[in-house]
Amino acid sequence: MMPETNFSTGPVYFQKGDDDTAVVDQILSGDTAAFGILVDRYQKVVFNVALRFMQDPDDAEDVAQGVFIKVYERLSSYDRRLKFFSWLYRISVNESLNALRLRKPMEQVAEELQAPDTVDDVERADTTRQIEEAIRMLTADQQAVIILRHYEGLGYDEIASILKIAEKKVKSRLFSARLNLRALLERRGVQSL
Repeated sequence: MMPETNFSTGPVYFQKGDDDTAVVDQILSGDTAAFGILVDRYQKVVFNVALRFMQDPDDAEDVAQGVFIKVYERLSSYDRRLKFFSWLYRISVNESLNALRLRKPMEQVAEELQAPDTVDDVERADTTRQIEEAIRMLTADQQAVIILRHYEGLGYDEIASILKIAEKKVKSRLFSARLNLRALLERRGVQSL
């Protein structure tokens, strides 16, 4: 069970025809209350991105709040040739990576795990924990591509757009990240996936 946060716990729906640029224009023309539309629309997505990186709901909430502050402050610099979602997602990833860099290197994340029912559950939970720890040992660039590809399920083109790198570079980083992750897991005695 997730701890209580200030963010909506309900599903996020995107209505057909919603136009983020129209909302941005509304905000920039003085209707600051319209920013709430963007927050309502994207708060769950931003929180989930931050949570994947931070592995702690409180830290993720702090990052998400920072993301929306930064978005508000930089709204006038939004490039309308890009999808607003991609721009927001990039800020979310960058803020998450910045927060990770500021953490103490060996900081342990407190986890609240329910007692597993079977030996398989114990082994699965241990393997998941080992994978998450190994991911945190990768470089920030490698963490980003692993999380965006395997946890967020984004395509190479979307990752390239978010990280502002060539799609070929995404594939290269992902290949290197997977090799490094495999080596880290093997050193820990975890079988290759």
